[in-house]
Amino acid sequence: MTKRIFDEDAYRREFTATVLACKQTEGGFFVTLDATAFFPEEGGQYADTGTLGDAHVIDVQERDGVILHRTDAALAVGRTVEGRLDFAARFDRMQNHSGEHIVSGIVFRRYGFHNVGFHLNDEDMTMDFDGVLTREQLDEIEDEANRAIFENLPVTAYYPAEETLATLPFRAKDGLSGRVRLVQIGDVDLCACCAPHVASTGEIGLIKLLDFIHYKGGVRIHAACGMRALVDYRTKCREITAVSRLLSVPQNECAEGTRRLQTELGERKMAAAAYLRALTEAEIGALAENQAGNLVYFSAETDANALRRAALIGASRVQGVCAVLYGKEGDFRAMIASAHLPLKERLAYFREGLSLRGGGNDELIQGSVPMPRAEIEAFFAQPIVD
Repeated sequence: MTKRIFDEDAYRREFTATVLACKQTEGGFFVTLDATAFFPEEGGQYADTGTLGDAHVIDVQERDGVILHRTDAALAVGRTVEGRLDFAARFDRMQNHSGEHIVSGIVFRRYGFHNVGFHLNDEDMTMDFDGVLTREQLDEIEDEANRAIFENLPVTAYYPAEETLATLPFRAKDGLSGRVRLVQIGDVDLCACCAPHVASTGEIGLIKLLDFIHYKGGVRIHAACGMRALVDYRTKCREITAVSRLLSVPQNECAEGTRRLQTELGERKMAAAAYLRALTEAEIGALAENQAGNLVYFSAETDANALRRAALIGASRVQGVCAVLYGKEGDFRAMIASAHLPLKERLAYFREGLSLRGGGNDELIQGSVPMPRAEIEAFFAQPIVD
């Protein structure tokens, strides 16, 4: 059985162990040691990575009580190897996992909600609770969690005797079996947990509840602790500073400044669209005055309703059809209108000649035309056959 060094000392970065087994598997080798400081993936937290001798440890899993180190190279059975953890990643997860315990303990004590889902990877940490919390409540929870950090409370992990365990009011998921390891954080939280944790809450540095959504009848909270929280704050500070300068408003007025800008842009967009519609109708009307046969017009406008109206205006002034198209080369949308020819009877003609995919009525047909502009112009240069 492998000695679990990470249970006894979460700060061990290097260790020596003997290789008990090495089996080739898909994507590498599974190595078993007589002792390890590598924490296997468990409880919603990623496994540690690092090296064993010259081999890189890609992943660590525990199966049927056996800790398996997935490596990129084989290790000889009986060999003594030096193990080295990527301790920066380990400590980041320790900060965040310990921070999660503080938040979950506060939520349970205040509202009786259970943490029913926890996930910690290298980019994000989420906590799922089986009850609904408001933004104001989360702010209060965040305040209390950070006060626990400022008090630098001790964090201890231990295996209580079975008879003692039965008397302790600890948080735990259903289905616990075997020896139970408890992690206690002052008087803030007592929870069953197998993962490495910091030695005192001051090492967490900061807890920030970033965002939350309603999820499966409760809430899912995105959070960051320690250096992650600092990096998140630094990034957002830079972004809000840049936005503040672009909007020429104080940082605490960026949201209102953005709303004003959105309103202004919306009004200008509507005005521009109205001008473009009027211009399109005027151009089509002017072209149609001197057009004896068909009129084909490629528009920068993309509003289907506006183009439909423009096509009908043009059709009232030509003897053939008015075709208005928009889109990109080889992938156009078409509005084909006529005041004199029943178009529905000629739908097959347009489908064959333009590869038109669509339909309509006697006054207007519309659809997609997957042809180059030059071929479309050539088609409408000919009279529409009966």
